[in-house]
Amino acid sequence: MANRELGHGLAARNLKGVHHVGIPVRDLARSLEWYGELFGLDPAFIEIDEGPQASKIVQLADARMRFAFLSVGNTILELLEYEHPIGRDYDRRNCDVGAIHLCFEVDDISRVHQLLHERGVEFSTQPVEIPAGALKGEHCCYFRDPDGIQLELWQRNTGAATS
Repeated sequence: MANRELGHGLAARNLKGVHHVGIPVRDLARSLEWYGELFGLDPAFIEIDEGPQASKIVQLADARMRFAFLSVGNTILELLEYEHPIGRDYDRRNCDVGAIHLCFEVDDISRVHQLLHERGVEFSTQPVEIPAGALKGEHCCYFRDPDGIQLELWQRNTGAATS
């Protein structure tokens, strides 16, 4: 790709930011309970969408979905349960094309890790410090939601020592 100057791209002048990240889930009620209990995220609304326009937008015949928007800082997390068609269970590895992960920035990763672990969340590791490079001194750890969606906790390097 060409080296671009800031603001030079086909739609750069119109781009305002990321509005939301949408994640299909198996059971919207279960996911809302989980994200609510663990992160205090409550839906701004829950709606149903269906019909020809919805099917055309999501590129699925006879689509019917329930969805909720949850505010997370300056981003919205959209959880969608497809009632028709019923999707396959999540089976992506982190290296698979299209596999995403959602990262929550926290101010005390050790504390949040401990709290979530005490509630039964299984992590791939304890929080680790990034040893080198542009992110040196920052901390992260991975875990999964009830549908197997990869999630991450992140703590920025504040210059203060962390445990």
